[in-house]
Amino acid sequence: MFKKDAISFFGNKTKLAAAAGVTRPSVSAWGELVPEGRASRLALASEGALVYDPLIYDQYRNAKRSGGMNNENQA
Repeated sequence: MFKKDAISFFGNKTKLAAAAGVTRPSVSAWGELVPEGRASRLALASEGALVYDPLIYDQYRNAKRSGGMNNENQA
């Protein structure tokens, strides 16, 4: 789940943070992807409008392991 999509759905970072059960600075610290555990929670909070896709996270981990990423915030 991409952070920009979650912000768009909830309206702003403050509302996203409340739905995710974290603080606003935590949301600001997220990279391009919502952390995996929070993505599951947000999928429920959005009643399925936001989708947690484990394949996105698997691809991210595989790219990171193979050196295909310069930075942990790239997806």
